[in-house]
Amino acid sequence: MRPTPPIAKRVPKIDVVHGERREDEYFWLRDKESPEVVAYLEAENAYTDAVMKGSEAFQDSLYAEMLARIKEDDSTVPYRRGAYVYYARTETGKQYPIHCRRRDVPGAPEEITLDLNRLAEGRAFLSLGVYTVSDDGRLLAYSVDFTGFREFTLHVKDLDSGALLPDRVERVSSAAWSADSSLLFYVTEDDAKRPFRLWRHRLGAVDDDLLVEERDQLFRLGVFRSRSRKIVFAAARSFTSAEYRWLSATEPFGAWRTILPREKDHEYDVEHGIDTHGERFWIRSSGGGRRNFRLVTAPIDDARPERWTEVVPHRADVMLEDFDVFARHVVVHEREGGLIRLRVLRLADAGSHHVEFPEPTYEVDEEANAEFDTDRYRFRYQSLVTPASVFDYEMDARTLALLKRTEVLGGYDPARYRSERIHATAPDGTRVPISLVARIDTPRDGSSPMLLTGYGAYGLPYPVTFSSSRLSLLDRGVAVAIAHVRGGGEGGKPWHDAGRLLAKPNTFTDFIACADHLVAERYTAHDRLVIEGGSAGGLLIGGVLNRRPDVSTAAVMRVPFVDVINTMLDESLPLTVGEFEEWGNPKDTTFYNVMKTYDPYANMSTRRYPALLVRTSLNDSQVMYWEPAKYVARMRARSPETAALFKINMAAGHGGASGRYDYLREIAFDYAWILGRLGRGA
Repeated sequence: MRPTPPIAKRVPKIDVVHGERREDEYFWLRDKESPEVVAYLEAENAYTDAVMKGSEAFQDSLYAEMLARIKEDDSTVPYRRGAYVYYARTETGKQYPIHCRRRDVPGAPEEITLDLNRLAEGRAFLSLGVYTVSDDGRLLAYSVDFTGFREFTLHVKDLDSGALLPDRVERVSSAAWSADSSLLFYVTEDDAKRPFRLWRHRLGAVDDDLLVEERDQLFRLGVFRSRSRKIVFAAARSFTSAEYRWLSATEPFGAWRTILPREKDHEYDVEHGIDTHGERFWIRSSGGGRRNFRLVTAPIDDARPERWTEVVPHRADVMLEDFDVFARHVVVHEREGGLIRLRVLRLADAGSHHVEFPEPTYEVDEEANAEFDTDRYRFRYQSLVTPASVFDYEMDARTLALLKRTEVLGGYDPARYRSERIHATAPDGTRVPISLVARIDTPRDGSSPMLLTGYGAYGLPYPVTFSSSRLSLLDRGVAVAIAHVRGGGEGGKPWHDAGRLLAKPNTFTDFIACADHLVAERYTAHDRLVIEGGSAGGLLIGGVLNRRPDVSTAAVMRVPFVDVINTMLDESLPLTVGEFEEWGNPKDTTFYNVMKTYDPYANMSTRRYPALLVRTSLNDSQVMYWEPAKYVARMRARSPETAALFKINMAAGHGGASGRYDYLREIAFDYAWILGRLGRGA
């Protein structure tokens, strides 16, 4: 007999918003402590397991082949900071990294600073937050969360003895040491998980000093040290504005000074530099309507805009994403045409050059660059076919040294695969990039299956990264593509602006245009296409399915943000108020009317949808578990013909399983479902 899906009871909750009657019959699923809610979630898990029962051997096979590609005993590239080099390593059979260091002298023995496996003993979840060593190298401040709800507790460890000090603080989001290693600055969260209070803690003290309280709910507070180690920064940021304070790291009881007061629609970031020009602040600023940012310098004693010296001007077609300041160079991350490049500024003579990359689509990220006085820049390069590769770049000699390329065991040959970057045309004429990868022998005649993913929110470019697990799809003839839709950051801030607030519908029409283009160009067919997205990408998939349920044969939605209006009306939830600048406030009819056009939960119909795999975690603090739970419950009631599975991790958070083997099991499950829907199962 076929398994029967659980049917959630209906308990209508009626709200009136802008004169409209809105019914939420599954509001009761928000009660996380209710035995009835837990029983319903467990019933959904049991139903999913029953449906997938015949695929268990295939899941095991996928897991085994993915695990066989991974070098289980491995280590990161060591980086130097002070008298030590730091690294993390993994051991076969252990879920988590072991953080280590050794003195930067030949033959120095290894010192384990933090073994996450020991901390995780007897626990289903672990996440490391803060990890910062004091300037004298004796103390480690670290924070851990054992729930998945981002409930981080700060501890201090004596690295000489290995003992924990009695200092312990809950709900800590960031921390930084004073120069003399006797004080910690740290930030705590409010009930809505918004980092809002900056404290000063003397080791061993019971009472701490409250230094800053951020009262504006749009802003989140953070504290960090400059690379020069001279300055402690306290940064208050919203999605559209910023305000930095600073303090000399050698004067922890001094007065905090504001660099620039917050200003509407002015985002900025600050770093500290010391060079032949003396001490100065480097500022990445979007002020004056320069949405893609420019780079300027300012005296540290007077950083008003009239004292600025422009170093890199604003350009309408180039996004200045990030920058790193060193003693003799500044490295700028620029994005043009959707692709990242590095620009190296030489401070001695104001010269500059670019580091270019050869592949049609790729990803570049900064690695650990802890030393200020260096002429080397370390970064990580990868693409859809090139495994993650760590390079040191000699900024004066302009030479690259490959330090480590992630090993893919089993004879991986990148020449067997092709990577492309193509463009679709959106309904308004905008060219939307698509990155894709397939085996070179995958036919392009409309017969090949494909997995298409996207995100499109917060101005974040979708990372074009390598995955050895993905080979389990590619080697079975399934191509993989990324739709770089508006709302992301591929085209800089204007690309983000064109997919947020009132322009949010562009995100959905862009994705549909990408899917249709891939079909028109015979990369795949709609009945061979699976679409997927997570978090805000889950919203993307939910919105697309309501607009075009024929766009794909199946869809995967991970921790999906699908109950947009209800969530954005509830200001008690984490993230809601701060994200008014991304989605809008539905208490304003203008934003409410736009949200109504794409909210997946509100727009669900009685039609048959593609087969669905929906994933969530009970302790997710970013997209609450009840959003996908309500979505699936309503789907079962309104569209009983839709083949929907709901998988809940009862002991994790937004990112799913925290242990590397557990996470690989989750991927194996998802791939077994995807390949089964595509007729490529065992």
